[in-house]
Order: sequence, then C-alpha cells, then structure tokens
Amino acid sequence: MKKIKVGVVGGAGYTGGELIRLLINHPHVEISFVQSRSNTSNFIYEVHTDLLGETDLKFCASPTQEIEVLFLCLAHGASTQFLNENKINNAIKIIDLSQDFRTNTQHREEQRDFVYGLPELNRQEITTAHHIANPGCFATTIQLALLPLAAAQMLNNEVHVTATTGSTGAGQALVETSQFSWRTNNLSFYKAFDHQHLAEIRQSLTQLQPNFHQAINFIPHRGNFARGIFATCYVESKLSITEAIILYENYYQNHPFVFISKNNIDLKQVVNTNKCFLYLEKHGHNLLIACAIDNLLKGASGQAVQNMNLLFGLEETTGLKLKAVAF
Repeated sequence: MKKIKVGVVGGAGYTGGELIRLLINHPHVEISFVQSRSNTSNFIYEVHTDLLGETDLKFCASPTQEIEVLFLCLAHGASTQFLNENKINNAIKIIDLSQDFRTNTQHREEQRDFVYGLPELNRQEITTAHHIANPGCFATTIQLALLPLAAAQMLNNEVHVTATTGSTGAGQALVETSQFSWRTNNLSFYKAFDHQHLAEIRQSLTQLQPNFHQAINFIPHRGNFARGIFATCYVESKLSITEAIILYENYYQNHPFVFISKNNIDLKQVVNTNKCFLYLEKHGHNLLIACAIDNLLKGASGQAVQNMNLLFGLEETTGLKLKAVAF
C-alpha cells in the first residue's frame, strides 16, 4: 500500500525521539520532515544518538504541507501557539501530544475539533476523526484502571490513586527533580490532589458514568527510574474478585494492548512496549487495581501511533509489536 507521509514538530524531546523511532520502523510510514527550532540542520542521530545508522534525516526549521498527518510533540501551551502561527492545510490530520486540546473546557482553536485519543474509550470516534488529542501518561494509566467500572456504572464512591512515574515524564528541561544526583535513591510526591491530568480523567469517567461526582484522590510520585508508570487504585466495590476480573476481561477483550494478569505485575513487564498490564485484588470492601504502562509509549508516542493506525484504517498494532525490557 501507499506509504503515509508524516511530519513531526518538536522532534528533539523525549516524546519526539520515541515517535521517530516508531515511525522509522513502521511498515506503512514515510517521514517527510522532523522539525526542531533548537536543532535545525543537525542530523537527527546527533540528538537521538541511538538512531545512528537508522536515518540520515536532518531537523528542519519549518514544516511543509506535503504530508497526510502531523504529529505535534510540543510543550503544553505550545501546540495552540504553533497552530495559531502556522496555517496547516485542512486536509492534514493532526495528532497533538500536549494537553492543549484534551478537555472540552479548554480553549479550542477556531474550526478545529479534537477527539480525545484513548482507543479503549473512543476507538470508533478516532477512526473518523480529523484531529486527535493524545491523552496524558498519568491519565492513560488511571483511566485504563477505572474505565470498566465506570462503563458498568459501578464507580459510586471516592477513588484513591497512588502512582509513580519515571524521570522522562518530566521532559528534557533541566530541573532539579529530574537530575540524576537528585533523583537517584530518592522518592517524593508532587501536585497532590490537583494534578493537571485529573480533568481529562474525570471527563472520560463521566462520559461512561454521568453520575460520577465523587472525589479522585490522586497522589503522584517521582520515581528513581527513567521510564514507566506504576499506579495502584482502590475503590469500594460490592463485586467479588471473580466478578471484577470477568468485568475487566469483557471490557478489554477487543483491545489488543490491555491485558489482565492473574499474577501481581511489575513495571519491567511493560517498559519499552505499548502494553498496559492490570492486576486486581479484593481486600474487604475495597477493590484494588494495579496498572502499569510505559509513559513514553502507551502514555505518549506509542498511543499516538496507535491512533494514527486507527485514523488510516490499519491494524491497530502495526509498528507497535515491541519487546519489553523484562530483565
């Protein structure tokens, strides 16, 4: 089949680099350009050094219009600015990896309508969309842990979530809490109860269960590892563990990247993959759901490629059959 011509804006960061790695090896994609203002005219492999021998593309200063899909790998707020400053042909599909267009209450650029790109929630809408707002990494993790309960109208009490993310979740900007000397052998929490991803999480849960108004008590942690998110959620539930497992297996039976494990899970099982692993336990009246993803793949660039596959009628897993770190 004819290859899909793609462009990447903001290709020098973690999500941009991960996206380039996936697109280079995607059987139905041709990369037309990768833009980076700070690295214009440099070879991509000079920034993403593992790509030496994989591509001879150079970063460009400005996007071109001879593409079919445009990925925006920009900082939050920068995607809106980019679309305001650059006239993008209406025929070009856009997949934005920032938080600029994820919720219905956020500013929408005039004449552009973004579909929230969580395939396990909006797969059908994604297939006919023109613009996709890729979900946040914490949001993806927590939503995948809770969507089956919301779909069954069973989120009737407060939700409690603790989740730990790797240092790549903070981006490449030099800040104290992402430096090796601070992060190693260390642990801390941040943005307790008011993380920015809570808005899109609540939006998705109420999409399935409109009467869900209870609190989502979310405590995010910074982990002393590079990539991945491990979340534990618990909520009061009348379901037995057998009933809960059946509920989750039925909800995700047609979603190729989400798996219900019969054994306790760990982060290395999913790092370097587009998979999500879930594990359930019952403790008294509480249902505990553990969820693990790779923040740069299922939580960002892998999910963006998954959305592109759906947009162009490809098998959802195309270019995303990746090997986990495992050990």
